[in-house]
Amino acid sequence: MSTAIITGITGQDGSYLAELLLKKGYQVVGVARRSSTVNNERIKHILDDITVVQGDLQDQGSLLSLLEEYKPSEVYNLAAQSFVPTSWNQPALTGDVTALGVTRLLEAIRFVNPKIRFYQASSSEMFGKVLEVPQREETPFYPRSPYGVAKVYGHWITVNYRESFDMFATSGILFNHESPRRGLEFVTRKISDTVACIKLGRAKELRLGNLEAQRDWGFAGDYVQAMWLMLQQDHPDNYVIGTGETHAVREFCEIAFSHVDLDYKKYVVQDEKFYRPAEVDLLISDPTKARTALKWEPAVSFKELVTMMVDSDLARHNKE
Repeated sequence: MSTAIITGITGQDGSYLAELLLKKGYQVVGVARRSSTVNNERIKHILDDITVVQGDLQDQGSLLSLLEEYKPSEVYNLAAQSFVPTSWNQPALTGDVTALGVTRLLEAIRFVNPKIRFYQASSSEMFGKVLEVPQREETPFYPRSPYGVAKVYGHWITVNYRESFDMFATSGILFNHESPRRGLEFVTRKISDTVACIKLGRAKELRLGNLEAQRDWGFAGDYVQAMWLMLQQDHPDNYVIGTGETHAVREFCEIAFSHVDLDYKKYVVQDEKFYRPAEVDLLISDPTKARTALKWEPAVSFKELVTMMVDSDLARHNKE
């Protein structure tokens, strides 16, 4: 039985990846930062099947201990300070966790067992003020947030360790991927949750920032398949993962509200408070390499994703 370590297992991607690896017969070890109020909501249904241990990307010693104790064949680094707006308020923390944390983990792997296969969760936010449309593996980076800058560092240090120490260090440049497990602070989940509340008479409006911002949105459950496939290849590499389609925040609202027979124009209010200091206007992937080399294709369409999220929030609120 192969052992895989997942940092950030309590997050959206970590929970879907853990489910996938369990189905494939892995022993799954999840790493979570110590907290007095650990949130295991996304993984509570599989807690009996996985091992959750304390560890911190800011603490080199904890990473060394984890690798020495559990002897994984694969490590998936999904942990990060990943909420873009927070990265402006906490830029140093974002850099320490999202950037330097990758170095600490790679260095721990190099020290304990350089044969461990490593996956780094890179981000389309690295492209930022895009220099090419669509964005592919060779597109230059122009990040527009401390989060994006930190992810660029994490990406290049992964490449550097691959080339310097002949390590199997792979980087997945994932475009926006959502699900009913997405945090409520993210715009997609904010939309789906508020739509459910409005439909049930528990809210009257939805306040958002830039409705014209365009993103390449896919389903997180599809994207973790790509993560696993990357570590099954003969050689490590970088891969862009996305749908190859772009949709505006306005379109997300339109589909979400119409799904419950409401007109978004009557409820959505644009609020400058939610605008970014430096906006990323258009992100759209060219996932040709992933489709060719990994034989990966997204299964859930944009409309299916939006309605799935709305239905989930409706069900949750009705249950509550």
